[in-house]
Amino acid sequence: MILSLEIANFANEIINTFDMINRVLIRIKIIQIVYAYYQNGSKNLDAAEKELLFSLSKAYDLYNYLLMLMVAVVNYAQRKLDSRLVLDDVTKTKLTALVENKFLRQLEVNKQLLDYVSNQKRTWDNDSAVVKNLFDTIFTSDIFYDYLTEGDTSYEADRELCRKIYKNYIKDRGEDLEAILEDQSLYWNDDKATVDTFILKTIKKFDESKGADQPLLPEFKDDEDREFAIRLFRRSILNGEEYRKMIEENTRNWEFDRLALMDIIIMQVAVAEMLSFPNIPLSVTLNEYVELAKNYSTHKSGSFVNGTLDGVVLMLQEQGKLLKKF
Repeated sequence: MILSLEIANFANEIINTFDMINRVLIRIKIIQIVYAYYQNGSKNLDAAEKELLFSLSKAYDLYNYLLMLMVAVVNYAQRKLDSRLVLDDVTKTKLTALVENKFLRQLEVNKQLLDYVSNQKRTWDNDSAVVKNLFDTIFTSDIFYDYLTEGDTSYEADRELCRKIYKNYIKDRGEDLEAILEDQSLYWNDDKATVDTFILKTIKKFDESKGADQPLLPEFKDDEDREFAIRLFRRSILNGEEYRKMIEENTRNWEFDRLALMDIIIMQVAVAEMLSFPNIPLSVTLNEYVELAKNYSTHKSGSFVNGTLDGVVLMLQEQGKLLKKF
């Protein structure tokens, strides 16, 4: 019953097909909050739940803020083009290509992003050095040079340019951006790697025909996702002792009190999901938490968590407590 490569790939296909990406962040946040709940000795479940929802909202803020950064760069290029500075023909051509980028212009007038800016009163105006440095990096980059050389000004080419720019110069940006994000929110540097995947997916999904009405990812895909977050968090804590006992019974050749706390937390939340959400296939749940163990715990945690959860599944099925299949 250990997840094979085929089952893992199938689980990923399910996630991509039904746009479950927001649940990836929800699982990560729940694991972080449950971990802090035990580490800090906190016993206030309501306060911890509020912290969970607040941290998710901050991740959504970051999603919008990084989209705004791309708009800030094109606006910076527009100001240079409109300035009274004497510009050579090559510079004018490059600035015009950036200013007239069809994807960036569509993003600039996006109704959801404009609503966010209006409601949150958040801009990049106070961090103009970051915008300038990013502009300079893009303007002199091989990616931008190759785009200009190819001469393809289609919407698809413009969108692909922006995807490459984000992936290479914002996703993997250096200390200047990290410092700004940390000043804005203590959550943001921890969230950025996950939010980056949201933004790259957003760019890929943009459709020229939708104009300013192009939908962005919502904070929650629907009310069901918000309920998923609250229910999974509460079940993980309220039934934690029961779930840990199941895990302990299936940790072969390991003393439970010597296990990494993060491994225990990841498996505890995984068991909560298996037992609380019958509509989520086991393959999806197991694949998600094995991947989280690989990324957030030790280098051996993925295989350890996979094997232990496999034993928990067998035990629960034999007891008639878990009826769903892979």
